[in-house]
Amino acid sequence: MKTLLEISRYTFKYRLLTFSVIIFNLLYVVFNLLSMALFVPFLQIIFLNEESTEVLIEPVYKGGIIEFFTYMKDLFNYTMESLAAADPKSALLFVCVSVAIAFFFKNIFRYAAIWFQSQLRMSVVRDIRDDIFEKAMRMPLSYYTNERKGDLMSRMQNDVDQIEIAVISMLELLFREPVSIAIHLGVLLYWSGELTIFSLFLLPITALIISLIGKSLKRTAKQGQKQMGLVFSMMEESLGGIRIIKAFNAVSQVSKSFKHENLKHQKLITKAFRKRDLSSPLNETVGAIVMICIVWYGGSLILNSKDGSTGLSPQQFIGFIVVFSQLLRPIQGMARSVANMNKAEASLERINEVLHADEKIYEPETPIRLKEIQSSVEYKNVFFKYKDEYVLNDISISIPVGKTVALVGESGSGKSTIADLLPRFYDIQKGSIEFDSINIKNVSLSDLRQQIGIVSQESILFNATVKENIAFGMPSASDEEIMQAAKIANAHNFILDLDDGYETNIGERGNKLSGGQRQRMSIARAVLKNPPILILDEATSALDTESEKLVQEALDNLMENRTSLVIAHRLSTIRKADQILVLSKGKIMESGTHEELISQKGIYNKLSSLQGINA
Repeated sequence: MKTLLEISRYTFKYRLLTFSVIIFNLLYVVFNLLSMALFVPFLQIIFLNEESTEVLIEPVYKGGIIEFFTYMKDLFNYTMESLAAADPKSALLFVCVSVAIAFFFKNIFRYAAIWFQSQLRMSVVRDIRDDIFEKAMRMPLSYYTNERKGDLMSRMQNDVDQIEIAVISMLELLFREPVSIAIHLGVLLYWSGELTIFSLFLLPITALIISLIGKSLKRTAKQGQKQMGLVFSMMEESLGGIRIIKAFNAVSQVSKSFKHENLKHQKLITKAFRKRDLSSPLNETVGAIVMICIVWYGGSLILNSKDGSTGLSPQQFIGFIVVFSQLLRPIQGMARSVANMNKAEASLERINEVLHADEKIYEPETPIRLKEIQSSVEYKNVFFKYKDEYVLNDISISIPVGKTVALVGESGSGKSTIADLLPRFYDIQKGSIEFDSINIKNVSLSDLRQQIGIVSQESILFNATVKENIAFGMPSASDEEIMQAAKIANAHNFILDLDDGYETNIGERGNKLSGGQRQRMSIARAVLKNPPILILDEATSALDTESEKLVQEALDNLMENRTSLVIAHRLSTIRKADQILVLSKGKIMESGTHEELISQKGIYNKLSSLQGINA
């Protein structure tokens, strides 16, 4: 029921499309039954043995909806019997044409339902994918350290595909099939109440089979979708690390691992398909047994009734069998819909795990407007932990406006964590971080991050043109502004040498460029943003000497008159910093300028000696 409600919420957002699908499906049901029921007068003509002595009276419409349908039935019978009295062949032609018209409209309405439901189902899929993607963009970085990106992609693709199927199954389960069953039962009760009641006693067997298969299918489907997420993750990781895989001759090892997980997925999905598809042949077999029982019971009633007291003529009995066979179709349709809904329930649970995940980084209810920094950025007695143990302990840092503070220390000392806390990629557990004495938790994320530019060790570029990458997040930037930013970042000359200059597509992650070129483009992006506060996270550590010189010049241009927080691996790049903080195991061990720290003969002096840096 919960699955039905959630899928209904997405579906009935498009009321016009939804009601169009429902209405055309109901019209399809009516004309489908009509095309079957019209065979009864057809049989009456075929088996007519003697002239009728009944006086034919033309029906009169007296008003009202129910009376209209009664009038149409009586008018059809009057027309057919009038033709049969004059020429049975004319009556036969009339019935054949009527059946043909009924079949024509039945298929017209069926196609109309499919026409609208194709747009409806894809609209719902689009909305759910939009919701998942938007939620993924809002999730904190900590979410991606615990979850696989491939699993998230699987939820956006395979799980959403199951919802697409469930949208139509839900409409059929709630509207088309129940109405179809009700109409068919109404006709059957009209012909023979006794035989219909006997038939209904046999139908719960089908319902029991549906229930048992559905519960088992849901369990298997959820396991299969989870395994698909693992397969997607392996694909994403392997394709991203193809260079290392080839370099270490690990192709066979990775392929073997992938085949193992893919085989597990294949077995689970095969099992799910078999369970889902089992419902159809089982229902058909049960339906055939039910049909045989009805034929036996109904035939016995007619044969045992010499005076025709059953109220069911042989022609009506054949019609009863035809219509009852059509009754089994919506019942089987409900079985398929229930099976699809059970699979969708497993997928919906996985989708909701993302949509309902705690974002952890919350916007303030009444955010304070943040202006350009005037005084300083301060970390006050900051404590932070990712899980159980604190990785930052009582960190206090003051970065005056226009000054540069550098962080140095061994890997895992907390340098990058300190930088990630400033734009609120994570939130601290104790203490505060303040802009001009304003706690950053009281400022909107958009306002906060607008003040900050980041250049990291890994240049994050996108599969787009040079111009689009430099102007990323700033779509209104002019060509002149983009070009000027590239010049400041020492990127303009190499960009002009590219095939199409600023219109050159740089490939996935900028793989058509060298490391130094990618880094200078990242710097150009930061220059164009023109932020008052700058975070440099080991921006030159992965570069060769020549590239480092060009990038360092670009960084010096970028840092001029800006409030900067620099994480450094190569100490030569931070000798001019206004203050250098030495970290170890989440604590500040030393603080001062380059010369002051050298004179202290402590950790910094040791690191400088190892890198061959003199005072």
